[in-house]
Amino acid sequence: MRSLETAEENARRLSGLSGLSLPYPDQCQVRPELHQCCPQCQVMYCSAECRQAALDQYHRVLCLGPSRDDLEHPINKLQEAWRNMHYPPETSSIMLMARMVASVKQARDRSHWLNLFSHFCSRTANEQEEMAHKLLGEKFQGQLALLRSLFSSALYDDHLSQWFSPDGFRSLFALVGTNGQGIGTSSLSQWVHACDALELPGQQREQLDAFIDQLYKDIEKETGDFLNCEGSGLFLLQSSCNHSCVPNAEASFPENNFLLHLTALSDISPGEEICISYLDCCQRDRSRHSRLKILRENYLFVCSCPKCISQADELDVTSEEEDDEGEGEAEGDELEDEMTDV
Repeated sequence: MRSLETAEENARRLSGLSGLSLPYPDQCQVRPELHQCCPQCQVMYCSAECRQAALDQYHRVLCLGPSRDDLEHPINKLQEAWRNMHYPPETSSIMLMARMVASVKQARDRSHWLNLFSHFCSRTANEQEEMAHKLLGEKFQGQLALLRSLFSSALYDDHLSQWFSPDGFRSLFALVGTNGQGIGTSSLSQWVHACDALELPGQQREQLDAFIDQLYKDIEKETGDFLNCEGSGLFLLQSSCNHSCVPNAEASFPENNFLLHLTALSDISPGEEICISYLDCCQRDRSRHSRLKILRENYLFVCSCPKCISQADELDVTSEEEDDEGEGEAEGDELEDEMTDV
């Protein structure tokens, strides 16, 4: 999950300024001279070690060889179908499922990986609360059937037949949807943080800060808020953290790779449960009813955190912004929006 773009390349793409030059280029931590590609399919890796790790775990199965640009290759057809169902960056989710299958197929000890994946929650419904994951209901059966067909064509294995049956595929889909952690990395943000740490004379500091401020304005005008290289991962320990609308910890990726940091947001007493939020900041500011709806449909539980309990007497009305989003949406638009939650 390290960026392959240098900070300058990243800034040029995001700002649309092809002639942009960043000061203090030595503060960029990306080292293109270390990059190595797969000799068969030309997929690029940040280092020889990263390439070897991928080859040892899953890439032998997923390598497309000379068929990388062949739109009819089963894996390319699978990715294209998933892309057409919703916006990036969630295209990584279907390939996370593919890597799970590939890791098992490549392993000498398949039971190791199967046992590891069994620790993740993969239920498609909560019968006790009469809830079902919103993407696994009748509304999306056609899309799921297409994905399962393409997934099977690309990756079927007799030893994993349970994952390719209709129910098994739904469980695999639910596993990634419930536990998948978004990962965002940025060579530009690394460069900015490194520049912030420089000890500079007053005038040079002012010039650098003004340059960075203007750069972010240019990026906002050209690209908006979508700045990071986005991916998805499964983290066994982090996935065991329960949700709270007032979390006492949060997950982040300060090293700009796939290493997840779980950081306390407040003092945590001995024996106190560590909770993260499954909702983003905007979702946490919505009404209790809106929050419960999102959590029911995506994570199959009713939240009973202190915030939800304190607001239990509020009217069950959906936040205005959620009502506005729902008005006039076609089914295809809903699928695009809702698939982004997986």
